[in-house]
Amino acid sequence: MKRYTYYIIALLALLSSCTNAEFEFSGYPCYFVFNNSASQSPALASATNPASPGIFCKITLADATHFGFQTNQGLSDRVAMTAIDQQRDITLGVYNGTGIIVGYGNLSTPAVFYAYDSQCPNCFGNSNLPRYALTMHTDGTAECSSCHRIYDMNNDGLVISGDAGEKLIRYHANASNGVVSVIN
Repeated sequence: MKRYTYYIIALLALLSSCTNAEFEFSGYPCYFVFNNSASQSPALASATNPASPGIFCKITLADATHFGFQTNQGLSDRVAMTAIDQQRDITLGVYNGTGIIVGYGNLSTPAVFYAYDSQCPNCFGNSNLPRYALTMHTDGTAECSSCHRIYDMNNDGLVISGDAGEKLIRYHANASNGVVSVIN
């Protein structure tokens, strides 16, 4: 009987330690590493400052040799890729054409650094076509022009308006010492 009790306790401990953490981040590939200390994008710098939460920056490939950066506050710029950037295999989410969105949320202390795909997860999930780019708003929300869902980028990308659905596609990300990395 003691032997079964041990197994039951071990099983209960295992089951109680499981969380939804494995569902917090996407399984889609994403690879972006950028040294903003060297390349100097004011738009990206504003979104990667933990003292300014609520500012989000969309990162795109402007062309073969430049990154494009645009914040939800209207600041935008283009920065030339370094030789190192050009040698990397850059993958900006499910579709390089629309990119990724990064920034610190304003609902927790310390602020959480988020990286999201710029595609509507619900429309993309239904069609598997990367043509549902999100539009960012100054209040830290992002909207899909197709399904009209509104997502809260400050709060884990949850749907806050429109039909219920999946939250934004989220990637592992870090912003430290001027280097932004989004790696999934």
